[in-house]
Amino acid sequence: MKIKFALACALLASITGCATAESKTSNATVAEKSKLYNETMNPRQKEYPNHLGFNDLHIQAIRHLKPDSDDVHDPKLQTIVHHHCKAYDDGTMVCLMFHSGMKDQDKPIGLEYIITAEQFNTLPQEEKKYWHYHRVEVPRAHATFPDLTAEEAAKLLPAVNETYGKVIYFQKPDDKFPLGEPYVLIVQDMPEQD
Repeated sequence: MKIKFALACALLASITGCATAESKTSNATVAEKSKLYNETMNPRQKEYPNHLGFNDLHIQAIRHLKPDSDDVHDPKLQTIVHHHCKAYDDGTMVCLMFHSGMKDQDKPIGLEYIITAEQFNTLPQEEKKYWHYHRVEVPRAHATFPDLTAEEAAKLLPAVNETYGKVIYFQKPDDKFPLGEPYVLIVQDMPEQD
């Protein structure tokens, strides 16, 4: 019976990522040796396992919704858009965007595809107009990293600043379903905010 229990515990631990007291030490050593994730863009991987995919990094930013007018006081310019991102080994990231967070029943309304400056420089000139430089846009969008400490955010910000993002929407925040055609939001053309 003890053998069956031990095997069941080992199987459960391998499926869920949980460790028994006996295997905790050896699993921690293996986890630290094999770096499966981008530690710069995902400093909390050990505390928040990447079991769902888009939880490597949470970014909140304004100026990411298409305003209804050219008025700098348009409420959509002040709406916080939650980016829940996944970092990939090739230096890219994909962020699912939510206007209300990422609770159980929240649905994404778009995505932001993020590439490095080096990758951006390989794009055709005509394509570059769709991408925004994060060194300029992070402060303009009042971007924050709500799940990170100030120290973690300070280490992360230089890496984020040297990336470019392309925002693609497939649903308007107030629509029940994705209606109409998807569109690219040219973030750098949005009205300035205080």
